[in-house]
Amino acid sequence: MKYIAGIDIGTGSTKAVALNLLYQPVASAQFFYPTDAPKVGYNEQNPELIWQAFINCIKELQEKLGSAPIAIGLSSAMHSLILVDEDCKALAPMITWADNRSAEIAQKLKATEKGLAIYEATGTPIHSMSPLCKIIWLAEHKPEPFAKAHKFISIKEYIWFKLFGEFKVDFSLASATGLFNINALTWDEQALQLTGLNAEKLSTPVQTDYKNSILQLTAKAIFPNLNTTFVIGASDGCLANLGSEAIEDEVAAITIGTSGALRLASSKPIFNRVAMPFNYILDEQTFICGGPINNGGIAIQWLLKNIFGKETLDDEDYKALFECIEVIPAGSSGLIFLPYLTGERAPIWNSEACGTFFGLTLQHNQNHMAKAVVEGICYALNDVMKTVENSANPIKQINVSGGFVHSKTWMQILADVTGKKLVLVSEEDASAVGAAYLAAKAISLTESYPSTGAANQQIILPNNSNHSKYQRNFLIFKELYANLNLTMHHLHHLNQ
Repeated sequence: MKYIAGIDIGTGSTKAVALNLLYQPVASAQFFYPTDAPKVGYNEQNPELIWQAFINCIKELQEKLGSAPIAIGLSSAMHSLILVDEDCKALAPMITWADNRSAEIAQKLKATEKGLAIYEATGTPIHSMSPLCKIIWLAEHKPEPFAKAHKFISIKEYIWFKLFGEFKVDFSLASATGLFNINALTWDEQALQLTGLNAEKLSTPVQTDYKNSILQLTAKAIFPNLNTTFVIGASDGCLANLGSEAIEDEVAAITIGTSGALRLASSKPIFNRVAMPFNYILDEQTFICGGPINNGGIAIQWLLKNIFGKETLDDEDYKALFECIEVIPAGSSGLIFLPYLTGERAPIWNSEACGTFFGLTLQHNQNHMAKAVVEGICYALNDVMKTVENSANPIKQINVSGGFVHSKTWMQILADVTGKKLVLVSEEDASAVGAAYLAAKAISLTESYPSTGAANQQIILPNNSNHSKYQRNFLIFKELYANLNLTMHHLHHLNQ
């Protein structure tokens, strides 16, 4: 059969989704890989394991469907960094977005006029997640591999080189590095000066519809029967908006997986020097603006393992958890959770923030704590949403994606906290679907991005009574962080 595919190169796994020419999902594949944390604040992966997962995804789709796809669009997690030689051999493990070793550098840079100017030129918040801060850290602490590196690239660039033998980066991923001027569409000179690099040390930026079909010999040996056009695609966040069909005015997207994000399509960047919404490129006409949170599904995993005592987790554990919290009233009987277990990104951008239960009394049990954790994640996303709305038009609808959509309870809590109508377009991976949509347009299967229409959409409406409770609790949530911010800082440095 004829089909197109989208592949999302994620932090925990690589996922592929195949769509027929009516843009209906017909097959999927997913392969996982580990993350290493050799020191506190470090977060690293082996890029070769990710390349192998990428290979396995394509081969599994071919086996399931009996043929190669017409086209493959690529999506990728943002902010990864790999130092490679001329043959694209990694000189050190890949540093992921979650790596926090450059937090002090980011904090100092953010407090300067130069840092704020770079934010407004590149659209990337000044934070340890960004390759900008990671590269500065490497220059200061790892001078030998820094000097040896031929290129400083992301995981998608690594895979693209493996396929085609060329160093290319799409405008979307480039716009998430803190090194790329989103107005001039070139590497930003002021940012490069801070890193000590020149543009030759980075890949050549290209539009998100850039394509290639001529595999280099080593890739041809792996895929001998693959007569497929590869489209370089965009970042996972931008493509999640596209895949969940949230690129219209006043329609936002929320994704919750391990972490989370709220994003809004805009014809121009949205800047705020305090809350620092990101501004990443989807295509020539569209920026995807919003903010990421660190603590989504990872907070639920922590809850199940550390509070509920589950050693290994499966679907039944998650199902049982959400059944337990259904009987707990909205607001968890006065218990509020700040979900900053791994620090936080938007809108507070504080790597020293920590998780906090507030309001504990003798009436509270595990189930109250569980619901407070879920509510806390939703409060954090509501905080991002209100920041974006302050600089843009009001949001009327939120299209949702990510692992959390498998829980109707969680989606209802998010609707009640935000007070917005939620729409679930598809349970398939939105970033992979978005990559397939972009590929379809790039090879002229369609003049505009595909849309599945409203036939199979699920709609979740907020409960107004619960929303009123959550509005009151959200004000306390905000007040708690404001009051505890300095104490968190003291505690962090006391325990270093």
